[in-house]
Amino acid sequence: MEYQHTIASPVSLSGIGLHTGVPVTLRLMPAAASTGVIFKRTDLDDFPIEARAHNVARVSYATSLMKKGVLISTTEHLLSALAAAGVDNVCAEIDSLELPIADGSALPFLRMIRRAGLRRQRARRKFARILKPLEISDGAKRIAVYPAGDFRITYRIVFPHPLIGEQELEFSPRSGDYESAIAPARTFGFFEEVEMLRKSGLIRVGSLENAVVLTRDGVMNPEGLRFPDEFCRHKILDLIGDFSLLGHPLVGHVGAERACHALQAALVDKLLRNKTAWEIVDAAALAPQKDCIAPPVLATQQPA
Repeated sequence: MEYQHTIASPVSLSGIGLHTGVPVTLRLMPAAASTGVIFKRTDLDDFPIEARAHNVARVSYATSLMKKGVLISTTEHLLSALAAAGVDNVCAEIDSLELPIADGSALPFLRMIRRAGLRRQRARRKFARILKPLEISDGAKRIAVYPAGDFRITYRIVFPHPLIGEQELEFSPRSGDYESAIAPARTFGFFEEVEMLRKSGLIRVGSLENAVVLTRDGVMNPEGLRFPDEFCRHKILDLIGDFSLLGHPLVGHVGAERACHALQAALVDKLLRNKTAWEIVDAAALAPQKDCIAPPVLATQQPA
């Protein structure tokens, strides 16, 4: 889309925070052009926190934002849905510190945005176009971004589990398949890790209602998986949300292997610090650009 968009009308969703177990209501409000995505803690006098990389605070099992000691937790699913729906400017009001987990996917948030509708604004949309490759690695975990003609993601995961194993998927949000192919993919975890995470103060309300829970050789959810590669699809969902913290839609090819929230946040931060690696352009300036051939982060895969 050439122009910026906000939502056409207010819309709300209530639920429970996955890690805190606290009831929360999320309300999306239209915002002026060039505002970006701003969270407001209505329980703390509407304290605002911009959804930008400099406010990232915690990135272990979720992407959380913090400003002046005020926290907004588990933002990635909503941010992913907003980015995929083409929402540039919105105020997300919440009355607690964590967004509702809903069913563990981005689909409830996307449907929420669909109910609100979109309104075109007069300001032109600005894009962050990648000019040269950047890469970050941490052992077997790697993520990189390369020049490309549009925003594309190639994600590869490896887990020693019979339902996961090695999965790789390429996805372009411009394909229009986000609602059917990515948004329904749920967060997942392993049953043997649940008690450890709860002792650490996490996933206090984690259940089969809001996550895929894996046993040693299967899945506990009675309905099974939504996709055979639901795990890889959810990783792409999270990445779209994390990269929205750049503040502009990305024009580049992201290649990720066994990555995580922390690595994704680190690459966004590295991009912002490397001003020669990207440029801000509007839609009219987006001429076709030659893609990198065989992104090395994926072309040099190591044996599992």
